[in-house]
Amino acid sequence: MKIKHFLIVFAFFCFSATQAQTVDEIVNKYFENTGGRDKWAALQGMKISAKLNQGGMEIPIEIYQFKDGRAMQVINFQGKEIKQGVYDGTTLWSHNFMNMKAEKSDAEATANYKLEIGEFPDPFLNYKERGLTAEFLGKETIDGTETYKIKLTKKPIMVDGKPADNVVFYFFDTESYVPLMMEAEVKSGPAKGMVAQTKWSDYQEVGGLMMPFSMAQGAKGQGSQPITITNIELNPKVDDAAFKYPEGN
Repeated sequence: MKIKHFLIVFAFFCFSATQAQTVDEIVNKYFENTGGRDKWAALQGMKISAKLNQGGMEIPIEIYQFKDGRAMQVINFQGKEIKQGVYDGTTLWSHNFMNMKAEKSDAEATANYKLEIGEFPDPFLNYKERGLTAEFLGKETIDGTETYKIKLTKKPIMVDGKPADNVVFYFFDTESYVPLMMEAEVKSGPAKGMVAQTKWSDYQEVGGLMMPFSMAQGAKGQGSQPITITNIELNPKVDDAAFKYPEGN
């Protein structure tokens, strides 16, 4: 019995080691094929200029992300500049689409956002050091392309005052090793319970890094919203005032 028990335990550890090695091989190949870990780690910020196709109308969008956590989405619609998901290092806020007034996010949403700060520029960069775990789940075909499916478990978020699992599934092309899709369950809001899906394609070189220039976002099985990226600027200079919550608005 002792020998049998030892063999079972040994087999378990061998399986776990193989899983970890497979994940590491996929992630390492991904960074190797897209510019290298050093270049990704050196990236301090990014400005993405894109166009959102809404009912045949193209809406310009600018997305800002920085290593220190600052972030902002700027939507230009009918001559108005609408800011969403703005974080200045302390406050998370957005413009209300109805009255155009700036509104602060609640404490729970802000705390959950802060958990994501260390993920720029890529959630798999030093993921182990940040306390995240990744698991290889096998292969899956996405839109006719064979992919490696990886489950990334992040630190739990708070939903209605209670801790909730924070799991995201990534699908890497088995040939190029670039991510083609991401899926995650929506935990709150009108879409609660649905699976949010983001797809990437048209990878191009930007400053020595390979990045997607085409995206599609939506709920799984319910269509998606195409987003065409027109330009990506690395390490842009942006005035801190652009992120600040407008007091007294």
